[in-house]
Amino acid sequence: MENSCLRPIDRNGKLLCPVPDNYTLKEAELKLGSSLGLCFGKAPTPSQLFLFFAVGSDIQPGTEMEIVVEETAPVSDCLKLMLEKSGLPGETWHLRKMDWCYEAGEPLCAEDATLKELMICSGDTLLLVEGKLPPPGFLKVPIWWYQLWEPSEQWKSHQNDSSCAPSRGGGWGAASTQGAPGNMPVEVSLLCVGDVEISEDATLADLKSQAIALPPLSDFAVPSPAFLRAWTVESKRPGRLLRINQQRLKDYKLGRRTEVCLEPLQKEENLGPQDVLLRTQMRNPAERTYAPALDLVWDTARGWTARSLRQTVASFYSLPVEKTEIAKYFPEKFEWLPLSGRNQQVTKRKKKKKQDSLQGPPYYLKDGDIIGVKNLLVDCDEDFSTIRDDAGKEKQKQLALGKKRSQGALRVHSSSAEGPARPRGPEASLSIHVGSFQ
Repeated sequence: MENSCLRPIDRNGKLLCPVPDNYTLKEAELKLGSSLGLCFGKAPTPSQLFLFFAVGSDIQPGTEMEIVVEETAPVSDCLKLMLEKSGLPGETWHLRKMDWCYEAGEPLCAEDATLKELMICSGDTLLLVEGKLPPPGFLKVPIWWYQLWEPSEQWKSHQNDSSCAPSRGGGWGAASTQGAPGNMPVEVSLLCVGDVEISEDATLADLKSQAIALPPLSDFAVPSPAFLRAWTVESKRPGRLLRINQQRLKDYKLGRRTEVCLEPLQKEENLGPQDVLLRTQMRNPAERTYAPALDLVWDTARGWTARSLRQTVASFYSLPVEKTEIAKYFPEKFEWLPLSGRNQQVTKRKKKKKQDSLQGPPYYLKDGDIIGVKNLLVDCDEDFSTIRDDAGKEKQKQLALGKKRSQGALRVHSSSAEGPARPRGPEASLSIHVGSFQ
């Protein structure tokens, strides 16, 4: 039994870190009913770390490998040991720590730093990711091409392929926002075109210039970087708009995980710090569909109020303000939230009216948001939704119902495995006497 150890087992049947031999049950956080496995191999010493690791950023449960290393080992030595154990050739690999949502987190850039200095603990999962890290002071930025129309079947099959490239048949400006599908809110397709290694002291314009030189974009005659919008990529969708071409990348605080997508424009654009870029779509009455999307630049110098935005949208579409209704679209929920512009809040202390800011709850308005527009002269329906929204909500409902059923079945299985419930003791009466304090 000298070459064996005890390892806790979680509810999913996964073996956790071995329990050190000198630990008490309290130190090992073992409770009544905990499951333990008697496994081959010695438990790590107090100066060692027991780590899980996997290859790639797409982790499948049960595919993790295990390794025991000294906590004083540098990242470079840990990387070599993991490469040897996994049988991977070459030196173009780096380590990343898995974040709280089980995705690849920040890379371990300081290869000379020890695992202890980087606060790596037993039980952590490290990811072996292909690709050499850029030298200090440089960024390796994956570049995506931003499309706003419905992708073809060929594009759909290549959206996750690193060799994908935009179609070259439409010429420059083919990705105008006016090409968005008319029967649904804006659909976004991000197509990977390659990586750019660039200094943190370079400007956003430098990044755009280097991205244009990538082979998949070589056929596009881009007049200047001002004809490209740059967005960060968040949850596989455009996130933050990078608006100032002459600003340094260091000032944007992109980090080493940031990916950037580029959107081609028909004309130069120079957005100010108070300008907000919105995608507006006019609702087709009685059809529950929307016209192609149009970009609207909203100057918020007068405040982030619904009334101001409503006036801007009405002027943009040449409609009377009182006959214009707008709503923000939440694609993850398939819901539209009306922005009436009529909600006013009276503060008791200042005794004056104050309009709610669209930056705060529940709107959280930002660059790139979809705004539905309704002409009340021809469309009196209060609903902003589409048939696609109905289908999306129904699918979410079915998924939630299935998850609830599976959790219920798991609770039933757990309770049956633990045996019958303990009988409750007899109930006793309780009397409370309150004294008189008069």
